[in-house]
Amino acid sequence: MKISTARQADACGSQIAGWLTAGQAAQASTALGRVLSGKTAFRLLDRIGSKIGAGPLEETGAFLKTVARGQAMGAWPLIGSALAAQLDRDLEGALERCRGFIRIGDVWYAADTLAERVPGAALVANFGRALAVLKPWRTDPDRWVRKSCGVAVHLWAKRSRGEDRHLPKVKRLLAFLAPAFPEEDLDAVKGIGWALKTLGRLYPETVAAWLVQRAGRADFVRPLMLRKATKYLSAAQRNGVYLAAIR
Repeated sequence: MKISTARQADACGSQIAGWLTAGQAAQASTALGRVLSGKTAFRLLDRIGSKIGAGPLEETGAFLKTVARGQAMGAWPLIGSALAAQLDRDLEGALERCRGFIRIGDVWYAADTLAERVPGAALVANFGRALAVLKPWRTDPDRWVRKSCGVAVHLWAKRSRGEDRHLPKVKRLLAFLAPAFPEEDLDAVKGIGWALKTLGRLYPETVAAWLVQRAGRADFVRPLMLRKATKYLSAAQRNGVYLAAIR
């Protein structure tokens, strides 16, 4: 099935949601399978997913598990947008389901796609509740879940646009990332470092001071973490961080 317009995507998503509501998961799977087997733009998959996510939670959750196990590239934006559509009525549940899908995906692009659309969007929409739910993700056995913490913070930082009114939240996010700063797995480091890089670009003074403190205390820090975290700092700020790290 070729989906090439927003109207077609909305109609497809609504039809699949209707089938799920009626208990006709087989029809829903057949229709979506045809969509995912073709080349459909992510923006259109997002629209389909948003419509599906508006359906009943239990039936939709079971359906999305089937979609995820198919491992199609297009599954991840669709699943992410479906879960994002559930955040306003079941934030904790949507985040927990997202963590499960990140584990099923077991690859960087699934983790990044889901993390921006679900925990990232949750931080933007409901900062305090989302941050509380995400705390256990920092020590999850799955490296992609740990990486997703950083990707989510990166998305929030982009949406903050560096506005001073967000500084209290920036400090809370840095405190949230502190236990992940000594992360050893390189995939997870890329996510945490990405968050610090974006925060550092938008809030350089706050992040530089935090990095000096953390680098001075840490017994171990991956060089990649430091390179990413200091990417947009001034030369003087960067030197201060590296001096603290070698003391």
